[in-house]
Amino acid sequence: MASLRERLRKSWNVFTGKEFPEYIDYGPSYSRRPDRGRSFYGGTKQSIVSSVVSHIAVDCAAIDILHARVDTNGKYVETIDDSLNRIFTLEANIDQAGRVFKQDIIQSMFDEGVVAVVPIETSDKIDENTGTYKIYTMRVGKIVAWYPQHVRVDLYDERDGRHKEINLNKKDVAIVENPLYSIMNEPNSTLQRLMRKLSLLDAIDEISGSGKLDLIFQLPYTIKTESRKREAARRKQQIEEQLYESKYGIAYIDATEKVTQLNRSLENNLLAQIQYLQKLFFNQLGVTESVFDGTADETAMLNYYSRTIEPALSAFVDEFNRKFISETAYTQGQRIIFFRNPFKLVPVDKIADIADKFTRNEVLSSNEVRSLIGFKPVNDERADELRNKNINESPEALPPPTTNDYGDDYGSEDEQYFNHSSILDSPIRRARKEKIQNGTKKL
Repeated sequence: MASLRERLRKSWNVFTGKEFPEYIDYGPSYSRRPDRGRSFYGGTKQSIVSSVVSHIAVDCAAIDILHARVDTNGKYVETIDDSLNRIFTLEANIDQAGRVFKQDIIQSMFDEGVVAVVPIETSDKIDENTGTYKIYTMRVGKIVAWYPQHVRVDLYDERDGRHKEINLNKKDVAIVENPLYSIMNEPNSTLQRLMRKLSLLDAIDEISGSGKLDLIFQLPYTIKTESRKREAARRKQQIEEQLYESKYGIAYIDATEKVTQLNRSLENNLLAQIQYLQKLFFNQLGVTESVFDGTADETAMLNYYSRTIEPALSAFVDEFNRKFISETAYTQGQRIIFFRNPFKLVPVDKIADIADKFTRNEVLSSNEVRSLIGFKPVNDERADELRNKNINESPEALPPPTTNDYGDDYGSEDEQYFNHSSILDSPIRRARKEKIQNGTKKL
């Protein structure tokens, strides 16, 4: 550990450094992140809808998306560790990590219905091996106008911190469309109807909680002339002043005056309509309420992943393969693919049984199973072999015998006798071992 003098002499502190003086113009500043799109601030305002969309986007972002190489049958062979793969796994731009970038794509796609993913920084030359350019950073943008061969995209420029609208060729931009567009984004879709009903319910709640009394005050005389109207207005103002100035909100009236209250609860089916639309929306998405409260069983989660998560990720991945994988790279087996870890939802008591079945049927090696459940691989060649550990190896597969320190074969009868774990360390055994070590004949 460095001494105090060494730390004071060589250390650097962010508050005492002179590299960043405060008078430098850093550009425009904001109270919140300007690169965040509409989907993060006010897109789906209702709490029920925003929580559902956020939950689906987080689950989609948790699935691994890789730039990989596949064989002729479309099976995964290896991961291509290049700049495009690092966008999904490490960093997409200066503001977003790979996982946040994937969540931004899915959540913006659900919110807008269609979203543009634009390469920001690319290489200026075409790679001769792949026939395409390298992509270093990407961002999500909102499409504001459509043209026959181009789109106009609202995009955040990280150089000056401002949103700009630029025209881009459709061939150079990944246009990801929501596969559930008719359910979530159509003007009269189930989600839009649910959002309108929620807006009505919020408006009713605001009116009921505004503090108004909603009273009808009946005076003991008819109000037909202007003088009577002025007298009634003056009497109403007096009662308002009494209620406002009173400590407990109490006012008095004449014996001939009557008060009728109107803010009684009225029966309506708005809440029942919201519950019906919410259930219908969940059914059309292929989910249940148990998925979001964490009590869903394996069948419900499988239905959720196959009917909601997989279509969203497939739309994302297919568009990336279509736009950012050239014909040359496609013939070389390069693809953008996604994997879901099947062990994330498996209880601990079932992992041992699953691991035994996978290794016994030679589907996974021991090190592959260890990596899936979060353990480090062991440095043993046998742990990387696809074989059934419950079956003894044939004599041909065993390694050749070696000699021990006594000059005997490691697999000799005497050595097996000494190394057998079931034989106790008896005086006869020690004597026999000493005679063999001294070179005498065996007992």
